[in-house]
Amino acid sequence: NQGLATLAFFGVGVNLVLFLTRVLGQDSAAAANSVSKWTGTVYIFSLLGAFLSDSYWGRYKTCAIFQAVFVVGLVLLSISTTLFLLKPSGCGDEETPCGSHSTFHIVFFYLAIYLVALGNGGYQPNIATFGADQFDEEDPKEGHSKIAFFSYFYLALNLGSLFSNTILGYFEDQGMWALGFWASTASAVGALVLFLIGTPRYRHFEPKGNPLSRFCQVLVASTRKWKVERTQGEENLFEVDKKESAMNGDRKILHTDSFRFLDKAAIITPKDYAKQGKKIYGRNPWRLCTVTQVEEVKCILRLLPIWLCTILFSVVFTQMASLFVEQGAAMKTKISNFNIPAAGMSTFDILSVAAFIFLYRLVLDPVVARIKSKPKGLTELQRMGVGLFIAILAMVAAGVVEVLRLKDAKKDCPNCVNASSLSIFWQVPQYMLIGASEVFMYVGQLEFFNGQAPDGLKSFGSALCMTSISLGNYVSSLLVSIVMRISTRDDMPGWIPGNLNKGHLDRFFFMLAALTTADLVVYIICAKWYKYIKFEGRKEADDNSDDGQAEAAAAAEHRV
Repeated sequence: NQGLATLAFFGVGVNLVLFLTRVLGQDSAAAANSVSKWTGTVYIFSLLGAFLSDSYWGRYKTCAIFQAVFVVGLVLLSISTTLFLLKPSGCGDEETPCGSHSTFHIVFFYLAIYLVALGNGGYQPNIATFGADQFDEEDPKEGHSKIAFFSYFYLALNLGSLFSNTILGYFEDQGMWALGFWASTASAVGALVLFLIGTPRYRHFEPKGNPLSRFCQVLVASTRKWKVERTQGEENLFEVDKKESAMNGDRKILHTDSFRFLDKAAIITPKDYAKQGKKIYGRNPWRLCTVTQVEEVKCILRLLPIWLCTILFSVVFTQMASLFVEQGAAMKTKISNFNIPAAGMSTFDILSVAAFIFLYRLVLDPVVARIKSKPKGLTELQRMGVGLFIAILAMVAAGVVEVLRLKDAKKDCPNCVNASSLSIFWQVPQYMLIGASEVFMYVGQLEFFNGQAPDGLKSFGSALCMTSISLGNYVSSLLVSIVMRISTRDDMPGWIPGNLNKGHLDRFFFMLAALTTADLVVYIICAKWYKYIKFEGRKEADDNSDDGQAEAAAAAEHRV
């Protein structure tokens, strides 16, 4: 299911920047910005999907509905391209740009691709969590399989994109856009059918209720009790008994000392309830919250600094779908009579992801675990840090390639296709480095955010990962706009002009390397500060003592 859905999505996304330039006539900077905004919107919709899943619909229903929306969007996109946009017939390749289009046709096209964004965005965080739901982490065998699930889930995602980047990417690069989009539609229909076929065998879990109200209750209750003195010890804090917590489907979270001002929401005062003997009746949830509810808010607050530090990695990652493609299109793409589509170079990213997933799980993780004398190798936080470091190397590699490309570039080319004698295969290292960084960053992110999210916010945890990608795309678009605004002063062509041979794309890549370096420093500080979630009744093993925190033990047991 995930492989087919990814094939369908990237069948649209991987060459969208070229579609916008060749079919809709946008320049390079505008097309890169449009793709960044569209991709960002895909991941923003993941928050909507996560909210509906955790609060009302449940993960199965949410996955089914948004996959159906995804199919509708692809059908409309295919119709739009076939009937309206590819005019005159045969246009859309690198040599024959299409003519102008009416406002209706443009609006119809954008409606279609943003329906694709809604469907894919709402579906993605829930399918990952729904898949993890099929494993019982209390069972040792299933718990181990659950840990491996996210790696293979990400592998399936990349294998799906491999076909779209090679076969579909080639056809679309040759101007056969309608064929590529209809093939994507068929793949999405196949993914939906496969998902529905498995319905009788799935494990289903009821939604936990609106998490926003629980979050707000803690904030309101702690504010109301701002002047209440915080006493030492946990015995004066309110918590339901273990049986009631289990009936609600949530595990109790152990109390922590961080964000102590929020603990006031769990301090019992005479105004909070009606009392008869030792039993509590009529508790006002906007005045008195449980320790677990307070800790849920603390968990989210502790996650935010880590999450913010992952956004710049997504800025680096999004270059692969925009500026890497434009850079490749301005290089030598022909080998004999075969033309290599610039977007097809992302195949090396996918191969790198597959290789490093197996390399990490079969070689690196066991070796590190043996060196550390621990059951596990690198923690999720450590892996994410490694991913940031490799991303820096990827941007440096891309900048060096651009320096070399500009030395052999034709400055007055009409459209800069094959305008440099430097082979497109010089891009292989930057794509391979991006792939390696994904294995450490994105797989680590999926495990970390899902594992550290409270039981009622699992889809939200997965959505955090996708939202960082979303904001990364928006930040990338903002950076491109700022750079072009500053670098085009005094009638200069700017760093990223329509003719890349007159610009300095290398400076943009080096700037991203510098920004990511600063981000890595901040990330290390935040990772040292972070405290892992601890659930009551879990057997603890100090897997993460390298972080200097006892709380890390529970995280190792609770990884998803």
